[in-house]
Amino acid sequence: MGQAAWKGFVLSLFDYKTAKFVVAKSKKVGLLYRVLQLTILLYLLIWVFLIKKSYQDIDTSLQSAVVTKVKGVAYTNTTMLGERLWDVADFVIPSQGENVFFVVTNLIVTPNQRQGICAEREGIPDGECSEDTDCHAGESVVAGHGLKTGRCLRVGNSTRGTCEIFAWCPVETKSMPMDPLLKDAEGFTIFIKNFIRFPKFNFSKANVLETGDKHFLKTCHFSSTNLYCPIFRLGSIVRWAGADFQDIALKGGVIGIHIEWDCDLDKAASHCNPHYYFNRLDNKHTQSISSGYNFRFARYYRDPHGVEFRDLMKAYGIRFDVIVNGKAGKFNIIPTVINIGSGLALMGAGAFFCDLVLIYLIRKSEFYRDKKFEKVRGQKEEDNVEVEANEMEQELPEDKPLERVHQDEQALELAQSGRKQNSNCQVLFEPARSGLQENAFVNMKPSQILQTVKT
Repeated sequence: MGQAAWKGFVLSLFDYKTAKFVVAKSKKVGLLYRVLQLTILLYLLIWVFLIKKSYQDIDTSLQSAVVTKVKGVAYTNTTMLGERLWDVADFVIPSQGENVFFVVTNLIVTPNQRQGICAEREGIPDGECSEDTDCHAGESVVAGHGLKTGRCLRVGNSTRGTCEIFAWCPVETKSMPMDPLLKDAEGFTIFIKNFIRFPKFNFSKANVLETGDKHFLKTCHFSSTNLYCPIFRLGSIVRWAGADFQDIALKGGVIGIHIEWDCDLDKAASHCNPHYYFNRLDNKHTQSISSGYNFRFARYYRDPHGVEFRDLMKAYGIRFDVIVNGKAGKFNIIPTVINIGSGLALMGAGAFFCDLVLIYLIRKSEFYRDKKFEKVRGQKEEDNVEVEANEMEQELPEDKPLERVHQDEQALELAQSGRKQNSNCQVLFEPARSGLQENAFVNMKPSQILQTVKT
């Protein structure tokens, strides 16, 4: 048995499989096949070509430049600063205008700071002490404002105090106003100029209307019907981002301004328009002691004696990040052919699925499986079978029914006549799972077999 098994395995390596087409008269499988074909066809036409536009060559290597300008004035009158008028040079950082800029909306000012000796601010753990040995001279105060001098300063009869430091004195105060200092910043305007280019198609465009009217940008404002006037009101941007201006102006925050370019270059350039989206980038829902956005800066002066002093400012405000993305597409034969080929492959997958249903899942699957798969022998094996048939005929018992003898003779004569008509194409096949007892000869075309099966 082992040698026979190995012999069968070796011989099977020289078998050749060819396609055989069987027309199965099954309404259920036929309906399933047409539904799959229709589904794949609609997927290709609607999703692949109409929605995703997969017939186009896509360029996502967008080249972009952004220029920003903020305009507006604000008036304040406080006990610390007195009356003061704020313009662009005071509340916009950096002043030259980039894709990231900051608008000051609130300030904590520590005026007239000079370098000298003073007490560290309370509430800083590394700056607290109970005696002089707790303050090591020359060490900096962690998260503090200066260098320790080695002395512990206590107020009255208190047993706890703060270390004496060498720093800009007086140190910064912790007090913060309950309302934003620059409440009028809500009415400031922001001009965002954006230039884009898609290098693959050598296509360039800007988000500003090309016009010779010098007064156009002085009178227009952005709206859904006026996309090429990129002048935005600051309060409107904050509202479109889903934030409250008074809340974000008090502690600060980060707003994203997204400009999306989705250009179909098979159409006119006028159809390539910018789309704007706004959102708050810092997590406003997270309650944290470090929420908001702020930083410090100082302005330095000299008194008549040449001694330097400064005004320290802790600025709260809104940081704007201008983010530009885009893609452009244009018809190209290569992606079109690739996607059509993919669609044809999906059609083949549908036929494969229907084959599985036909020969394995339906009630008459065994019958269809017998019709679909056949074993075909070569010419030499056919001659051997014919010889065996002759021998069996000679050894036929005398009591065999005459009717069976006539049947065998008719089958042999039919096979011989068929071989004479087309000896080059004659093959012997035997159904894999049929219950037939006779061997039959049929003519087969070299390329394929087409057979209609009715149930």
